[in-house]
Amino acid sequence: MDGDLPDNDHRTPPDVDELTVEALGKLSEALEKVEIARGDLYRFHQMTGSADFALGDAVGLLRRAGHDRLADRIDTELVGRNVLPGRWTFQIVEDYDDTYWSVFRALEKEARETLVGGTRHLHEARLKQERRSAGLPGHEATPAETAARPSQNSQQTP
Repeated sequence: MDGDLPDNDHRTPPDVDELTVEALGKLSEALEKVEIARGDLYRFHQMTGSADFALGDAVGLLRRAGHDRLADRIDTELVGRNVLPGRWTFQIVEDYDDTYWSVFRALEKEARETLVGGTRHLHEARLKQERRSAGLPGHEATPAETAARPSQNSQQTP
């Protein structure tokens, strides 16, 4: 590819074809979606735990207000209840991590190492090179190129 990628960490190895780069891009995209799903799962875990503690507070307030029977029922039937059969949310998170997420990450890394020497985001780096307006401020190829550019303020005269 002419004008291949802007830094040594994102150069396409000479023997890698376009279809391989595209396939690795899709694999990377899929991994990003799994990472977002994992974040949502951790949010579910945090929110469910917070709800359980708030529920415990509600039980205490119901008791103080004289609603012992209802408080007892909520306390015994809902506080600390499994969200899935035999599982609290931390167990769901652990199972997801051990059964799916870690395997996904390992296979994505293996594919990159095998096919492009471990290069990450090769497809995205190519997109950056194609879509940026080279030479314009805010479109630098690398942080080093940004640092080498004279600042807008230093070009102005007082």
